[in-house]
Amino acid sequence: MSKSKLTPAAALNVLMRKFMLNPFALSKAIKLSNSAVLQILKGKGKITVPTALRLAKFFSQTPSYWLDLQRDEDLAQAQKNKKLAAVLKGISKVQMPKAKPKAKAPAKGKAKAKPKAKAKPKAKAKKKPAKRK
Repeated sequence: MSKSKLTPAAALNVLMRKFMLNPFALSKAIKLSNSAVLQILKGKGKITVPTALRLAKFFSQTPSYWLDLQRDEDLAQAQKNKKLAAVLKGISKVQMPKAKPKAKAPAKGKAKAKPKAKAKPKAKAKKKPAKRK
């Protein structure tokens, strides 16, 4: 998680002030509904991949910038969730499986029994075609 506490809403508010935009002007410019922009600005809406692409294009940024902000915000909210914390408490970490014991080596002086060779199947005799009279 990034060290900054910048939320998608805060980042969008900063950029809108910098470029002297209101929500309506931004929504028209990025072809997104005014209500969707307002929800993001209030911190109630999420930055989706299509929204990240629109904002990135408009503000000359990468979509990853917006998606990283959203991911960090989602993680921060999840960490505050008490029900999720209770569930996580009951989950233990995976353990590496114990190694299987190796087969015992034959005692010194005793030769290993060789597996019997399989008998080769007998070749079938070819039948000669019957002669016609």
